Amino acid sequence: MDQPAFIVTVAEGQHIIHALQICNEMESSAKARGTGIAKRSPDYIAQKMLEGKAVIALHQDGTWAGFCYIETWGHGKYVANSGLIVSPELRKSGLARLIKKKIFELSRTKYPDAKIFGLTTALAVMRINSGLGYTPVTYSELTDDEEFWKGCRSCVNFEILQSKNRTNCLCTAMLYDPTKEKEFIALPVVEKKTVPKPGSANERWLRHRQKPGLNALEMSPVKV
Repeated sequence: MDQPAFIVTVAEGQHIIHALQICNEMESSAKARGTGIAKRSPDYIAQKMLEGKAVIALHQDGTWAGFCYIETWGHGKYVANSGLIVSPELRKSGLARLIKKKIFELSRTKYPDAKIFGLTTALAVMRINSGLGYTPVTYSELTDDEEFWKGCRSCVNFEILQSKNRTNCLCTAMLYDPTKEKEFIALPVVEKKTVPKPGSANERWLRHRQKPGLNALEMSPVKV
């Protein structure tokens, strides 16, 4: 039997070596689309991995292929699956759908009562979200957490959002409301020790982040 083309799994400390590449691809993708995206630092991406709040896709040889992570807003009442990125040569391969499905399952497991939402201009992402149970909504149904909306400041369309008093913009808002869906069966969660051992991924990251090009932590949200 042929092996699957990709390994899509919950990211862990061993994957932090890919953090810088992920950040670079996020920035390049935003520039190519001509839309805004809040910048993320390798430190921030690495922290999401260490917290078990990210999904990574790898080739069979271990090289990076795709990524997405979880952010929470409004004291956990809302969840966003942010920073979806796929290696350029793999776009339209179906990998984005696999990643979105995995991060959606992880979000439902970690935050079963939270509403999951997203803002996007990408038709492909809208189709994937629809297949997961998201529906288009008005901006008023999204989180009112000011920290989330601060992330729009880096978008080229921010003035449009301001002129509309944050009621709409060029992005389509989509929302998954668990109270309107059938019962969800959570994925099994394996508890892990948080105290790092000598030579652990945490220590490897501390050494890795000393390399040139790793920026300080930035805290604004990412749109996909």
